[in-house]
Amino acid sequence: MDTEHNNDQFIENRTFDEIQIGDSSQLARTLRPEDIKMFAVMSGDVNPSVVDPEFAHSGIFREVVAHGMWSGALISTVLGTQFPGPGTIYIDQSLHFSRPVTLGDTITITVTAKQKFEHNKHILFDCVCTNQEGLLVVGGTAEVLAPTEKIRRPRVHMPQFTISDKEERYQALLALAKGLEAVPVAVAHPCDAESLKGPVIAAQAGLIDPILVGPEAKIRSLAAELGLDISPYRIVNTKHSHESAAMAVSLVRNGDAEALMKGSLHTDELMGEVVSRATGLRTGRRISHVFYMDVPTYPKPIMITDAAVNIAPGLEDKVSIIQNAIDLFHILGRPEPKVAILSAVETVNPKIQSTLDAAALCKMADRGQIKGGILDGPLAFDNAVSIVAAKTKGIKSVVAGQADILVVPDLESGNMVAKQLEYLANALSAGVVLGAKCPIVLTSRADTAEARTASCAIAAIMAHAYRKQTP
Repeated sequence: MDTEHNNDQFIENRTFDEIQIGDSSQLARTLRPEDIKMFAVMSGDVNPSVVDPEFAHSGIFREVVAHGMWSGALISTVLGTQFPGPGTIYIDQSLHFSRPVTLGDTITITVTAKQKFEHNKHILFDCVCTNQEGLLVVGGTAEVLAPTEKIRRPRVHMPQFTISDKEERYQALLALAKGLEAVPVAVAHPCDAESLKGPVIAAQAGLIDPILVGPEAKIRSLAAELGLDISPYRIVNTKHSHESAAMAVSLVRNGDAEALMKGSLHTDELMGEVVSRATGLRTGRRISHVFYMDVPTYPKPIMITDAAVNIAPGLEDKVSIIQNAIDLFHILGRPEPKVAILSAVETVNPKIQSTLDAAALCKMADRGQIKGGILDGPLAFDNAVSIVAAKTKGIKSVVAGQADILVVPDLESGNMVAKQLEYLANALSAGVVLGAKCPIVLTSRADTAEARTASCAIAAIMAHAYRKQTP
């Protein structure tokens, strides 16, 4: 009996003359979630029994099952690569599906020569697929034109696939706020498609109760154009973006809203009103911004700060920036984050100010001036997110390679890192402002409605946490 050898450097067939009745070959595979997704992408078969867990749990099998032809494809794999192998041509296949294949099942495919036809070099094979309990899953027969010449070729190694399911990561982020009451949010000047769709989608998800602040006629016209029903939401009419920003901040100050959301106006317009000492939303802490990012090539969500508010923060500013991010990390239910203070190098260099700041910040954490996290730095970006890179450079640290929070030297470097992850690494991004009297959803004007909705999930969680802190 032949079995699969994953480490073989060559792939070799068995010719018609070499195969005897009763000869067989086996292959074993375990069904993983990514197998289902890749098969659905390749085939276009998005049967909800297979790709929709909620639907599947209400169906006949009560759980997600594999596409039926996933098992059929494995039979084809045995015939085409092992037995008979290269040069085999499929002629006919019959299959009977006895029971479903579910996630985690290990399926063993056994192909056995049943009948040979000398006149046309066809062979009929029995095909049996059993699960880890030895129960029949799929059975049938396959008829092939067997190769008559010996073939031995170097095994072609296929590329590795990474499933980047942004929708799944998006839904996981929204789930963090599941069960929370919708939070009233003042949306400043939602006067383009994405900035209006964002709060509407967030409202439909039960995250927020939006108050749309801007030119009413323009907002209603845009909603009609986009087919959005905004009738459930309050609209506060303003003449222009400056007035929208001022009014949105005023709604928070008056208690009508518990969070603020940027629309299609410029960041400076909104933040100018937020930081106004007379009418703004300042607290005793420095205001800063955090990008909460879920990157498919990193094993956990990661925060980047500050990449949107503080242009060139000094040491004292960085203390608040770090503490703000740590506090958010705790609000999201994750204790003691690993905080990497980034620079271009991982050693202290008097000529590079960010390395001096990093050393001072770590010592300040040791002295309790920054609380609730584990700090290390300076660390270069690779050392912060890659254990291999950290080990290669001999860095011994519980933070290196496992960072939860990346503290960037300045706005320029932080913005570049965040945007590169979003646009080149397909990261899911949410942006919020911390250190003000309320959470502020602050995203780029180029961000999608989904990115804005993801940010609303973070803001909703923050708003509920702020309620508990209010005496």
